Amino acid sequence: MLSPNDKIALRFVVRHLTMGLGAGALFGLAILASDLAGLRSLAFNSEAPWLVVFLLFFGLFITFGGVSLAANLMLMDRDTPEQ
Repeated sequence: MLSPNDKIALRFVVRHLTMGLGAGALFGLAILASDLAGLRSLAFNSEAPWLVVFLLFFGLFITFGGVSLAANLMLMDRDTPEQ
C-alpha cells in the first residue's frame, strides 16, 4: 500500500514525465512534417521505415522525458531550509 507521500511523489513524476513525452512527440512530428534535413524522406525510403520512425521517437521520448523530469525535480521547492 502506498503512503500519501508516495502517491504525491508518483503523481509528480508521472505528470512531468508525461509533459516531456508530449513535447518529444510534438518535436518528432514537427521533424517529420517539415522534412528537417531530409529525415522524413530518408526514413520513408529505407527498408524498414517503421523501425526508423520508432527509433527517432524512442530517442526523443527518453531525452525530452528525462530532461522534463530532471528539471522539475531540481526546481522543486524544499520544505526544510538548507543548513
